[in-house]
Amino acid sequence: MQLIEYALVFIAAAIPWMEIALVIPVGIVRGLSPFWVMLLAFTGNMVTVLLLIAAFSKVEVWLKKRLERTGLKGTKQADRARQIMNRYGFPTLALLGPLFIGTHIAVFIGLSFGASRGWTTLWITVSIALWTLIIGIATVLGFDFFLQQMKG
Repeated sequence: MQLIEYALVFIAAAIPWMEIALVIPVGIVRGLSPFWVMLLAFTGNMVTVLLLIAAFSKVEVWLKKRLERTGLKGTKQADRARQIMNRYGFPTLALLGPLFIGTHIAVFIGLSFGASRGWTTLWITVSIALWTLIIGIATVLGFDFFLQQMKG
């Protein structure tokens, strides 16, 4: 049964908008190994981000057609991402992405504004790795603290 839960961690982290900020705490609190949860969440998120980077031009064309067809101009997350990108540059957008707008939106906005694929890959990898560690360690420490408070 735990194998299925680990597979779900990987799959959930790969889904845009689920993100590591949700998947890691849920997996750890469910009693799964923090190491494996963090590794699988990082890997799952990276797989779809790398696919997006590789297929960016096709995804961009598809999204533009979809937005034209539906009459939508964009999303609040996309508007926020554009403001961050214009003001602070792609490294900041990539570092804030997992918490505020999602890694996939950060990648898409960065590439749309001309960030290179190599630069995008580097910064989004650093960001996902950093947030995976921060969220995983904070969850473990916070959960342990909470359990200790409950015991005594």
